[in-house]
Amino acid sequence: MKVLSLFGTRPEGIKMAPLVQALAGTPGIESIVCTTGQHRQMLDQVMNLFDIRAHHDLDVMLPGQQLNGLFARLMTRVDALLEEVRPDCVLVHGDTSTAAACSLAAFHRRIAIGHVEAGLRTGDLSQPFPEEMNRRVVDVMGKWLFAPTVTSRDNLLQENLQGTIYVTGNTVIDALELSVQKLDHRSDLQADLAARYPWLDASRRMVLVTGHRRENFGEGFMQICSALAQLAKRDDVQIVYPVHLNPQVRDVVMAKLSNLPNIHLIEPLDYLDFVWFMRRAYVILTDSGGVQEEAPHLGKPVLVMRDTTERPEALIAGTVTLVGTHSERIVRAVNQFLDDAEHYQHVAHSVNPYGDGHASARIIAALSGREFEEFDPQPIEQLISVS
Repeated sequence: MKVLSLFGTRPEGIKMAPLVQALAGTPGIESIVCTTGQHRQMLDQVMNLFDIRAHHDLDVMLPGQQLNGLFARLMTRVDALLEEVRPDCVLVHGDTSTAAACSLAAFHRRIAIGHVEAGLRTGDLSQPFPEEMNRRVVDVMGKWLFAPTVTSRDNLLQENLQGTIYVTGNTVIDALELSVQKLDHRSDLQADLAARYPWLDASRRMVLVTGHRRENFGEGFMQICSALAQLAKRDDVQIVYPVHLNPQVRDVVMAKLSNLPNIHLIEPLDYLDFVWFMRRAYVILTDSGGVQEEAPHLGKPVLVMRDTTERPEALIAGTVTLVGTHSERIVRAVNQFLDDAEHYQHVAHSVNPYGDGHASARIIAALSGREFEEFDPQPIEQLISVS
């Protein structure tokens, strides 16, 4: 079986890496890897960490590109690749333009599609935009729908799709587990990371921030920066913000926060470094989907700077809270964690409904036609009782 895995962004790369690793070592599968050239610098870091080499690079990025232009280039270039490689199956991940465009190109050639992280829904096509539509489009065309959770499976069942649904857990937990093991078993690596960031103050609690969502461009990031500026006035915290390379994020953040005390604006982190920071963080502020899954696994409270989420499991369990992008609401929520120890302990427990580190093995079993036991997390009622 010839399997072509396609991804372009760093989050895609992180979540696909353990699966690509496992595919390469599976008898009977010829694994071919293609990247699209998006977020190349950040993606290369992930590829190096997991010792993955791309066989093809579509190189689709252009300065200031619009979504339609990107989509068109993706379809054209992946179509040529499909003609050359002639895979039996195309694997895509999540909700990106890469996933949607490459799936459509494969569908037109009647090539089977496997969708890793299928079934996530907010119910609002504008949030996140265009990711909500991308994910739905891929699920319509998919032959194998790899739902990370029971909730995602139920979303797919309601839509009466033709693909076969498997509950696998999320491959991001596979990647996280591999990274944590590497950190825990390499004292030299721990020492190197500590030396790399000597400005971290162990006496101050860390607020770790990530932000890059398109729907927050403009006023949303202005509000986020206003909230961080207010929080930075506290002398018992330090804010660490690895700033995304997108100019619509970077220009605003640098202009508003670069000269404020207690705020460390740093370059985007390698994934291993980011895992190290997450483990040290007291609370995490994010608009990222992946962090909503990773942080609960590490027992870290997460405040999500979005109005909706396609990942409701941790929201119901209480380890994730939606705060939107209104500055006063963000400040109030962070301060509650910093000032109310009982509230913090109520939330900061290691409950993870997203995976057990074996999602990749389940996906490969499904592709190979082998029986396997699907991921069966704690029922939501148990998650609520734990919280």
